[in-house]
Amino acid sequence: MVIRQRAIQAEDKQVRHGAILDAAERLLARSPERVASVSEVADEAGLAKGTVYLYFPGKEELLLALHERNVDGFFRELIARLDGAAPVTVEHVLELTHAHMVAPPTFLPLAARCFGMMAQSLPSEIALEFKQRMAERLQRAGAGLERHFPALAPGEGLRLLRHSYALILGLWQMSGATAACPIAGGVAAPLAFSYPEDLDRALLALWRGVVGAGRPA
Repeated sequence: MVIRQRAIQAEDKQVRHGAILDAAERLLARSPERVASVSEVADEAGLAKGTVYLYFPGKEELLLALHERNVDGFFRELIARLDGAAPVTVEHVLELTHAHMVAPPTFLPLAARCFGMMAQSLPSEIALEFKQRMAERLQRAGAGLERHFPALAPGEGLRLLRHSYALILGLWQMSGATAACPIAGGVAAPLAFSYPEDLDRALLALWRGVVGAGRPA
């Protein structure tokens, strides 16, 4: 009986944890330019403010947990494909990237914000634990890529994923900066571009340049 009660309590905690993250994501989707307070998240989740603090010490930790949940969704699906018997192509990887990182409206604004928080406002031990978990995901996914693409030497799969993420986030930030500073008189700026289309071309060029034509082993 005690074991069963503990299991129920653990399940309830997981459900509540997810509900808090869901509420934070809804608020971010409505106003990507601002960070909701813990009180706002609690109201959105239908919980007391103190309950949210039981799960997250502050809004920074809450946002990082939401970002990690989103990142984990990408890596779970990628690793599942890489661990399977079916061939994996460059196009498969880029489809997953678009579905998990580019298409969701909250992913990139949250990712950019979390980079700043880790450097400024997050406790160092929280940031370090997050980085360690990310390193484990990258190592496993990188090793899977190396199994599918024989052109990749040991360690190059992880490096390719790291470079891809830098390209995804960097181009997005550049597109936002360009849109925020239009040229007077309606003259098109040389830096103006369509983010999704330019990103697809850049990622495809990067991956094919590293692994060849994208043919699996």
